[in-house]
Amino acid sequence: MNDPMMPSIWRIKNYRTETADTFTIDLVNEHGQDGMTGMHFQPGQFNMLYLFGAGESAISISGDPRNKDVLTHTVRAVGTVTRALARLKRGDVIGVRGPYGSPWPVVEAIGNDVLIVAGGIGLAPLRPVIYHLIAEREKYGKVTLLYGARSPVDILFRQELEKWRGRFDMQVEATVDNARQGQTWHGNAGVVTGLIPRAGFDPSQTTVMICGPELMMRFTIIELQKRGIEEDAIHVSMERNMKCAIGLCGHCQLGPEFICKNGPVFRFDRIRDSFRKREI
Repeated sequence: MNDPMMPSIWRIKNYRTETADTFTIDLVNEHGQDGMTGMHFQPGQFNMLYLFGAGESAISISGDPRNKDVLTHTVRAVGTVTRALARLKRGDVIGVRGPYGSPWPVVEAIGNDVLIVAGGIGLAPLRPVIYHLIAEREKYGKVTLLYGARSPVDILFRQELEKWRGRFDMQVEATVDNARQGQTWHGNAGVVTGLIPRAGFDPSQTTVMICGPELMMRFTIIELQKRGIEEDAIHVSMERNMKCAIGLCGHCQLGPEFICKNGPVFRFDRIRDSFRKREI
C-alpha cells in the first residue's frame, strides 16, 4: 500500500496570475507512479501541495474533472507555503498528495435546479462543479451562479465568467463589495446575498452549494432559508486548518467532524450546531 503521507512529484506546466494575491498553476505528472500519470478527482476534493523546504498546504482542485492529465489549483498567497508557491515558475516541481475529502453533491443534484453561491477565492473550489454541470447540462434544471468579490480587481476567472454569462442555459450574476474610484465597473455593487432575489428557483427542487468566507456563508444560508430552502439541500465547503489530510493531527476538527476526512463539503444540517458557534 502506498504511504498516504508520501507526495508524488508534479511539474508546473502553466502559471497564471489571477489577481494581486492569487494565482493558478497547472500541474503534470510526467513520470507518474505505478504507471499512472493523471489524477482522478471529484469536484470539491483537495490536494496537499508540498514545496520542498517550505512545507505543505491544503488547496482545492479548481480544474476540469474530465481532464485527468492536468491538475489545476488556484491559490491565494496568504501564508508561508502559499507565498513560496507564488514564487515558482513554469518547469518547477512540487509534491502532491491526494485527492482527499468529500465532493460536492453533483450526483444527488441530478434532476434539480442548482444554485451556486461563491465569495472571493471560494469560486475556485466550485469551478469543477460548473465544468461538470456544463458537460452534463441535460441532467440538471436551472443552473445559477452568484459570485461576489471584494472589488473589480479581485474578480477570479473573469474571462470564464463572461463566457458562462453568455450561455443561454445558465444564469450568472456577479457583484463587488466596493467599486473604488479609478476601477472600471458597471455591474452590481454590494454583498453577494443581495443577488439572491434575482435567482428564481423552486425551493423544493433546488440543490445549493456555497463556498466563501464563513461570515458570507452564514448570511447566505439565512437568506436562503427565508426563501424556503431546507437545511438538507444546502451544502457548504469548510476548508480550514487542514494539516495532515487523513484525520491524524486533529487541527481541522469541527465539533465531532474532521474536515479533512468528513469534509470539506458538508450538508448543512450535519454541521449546523458547530457552524453557528463562532468560537469553534
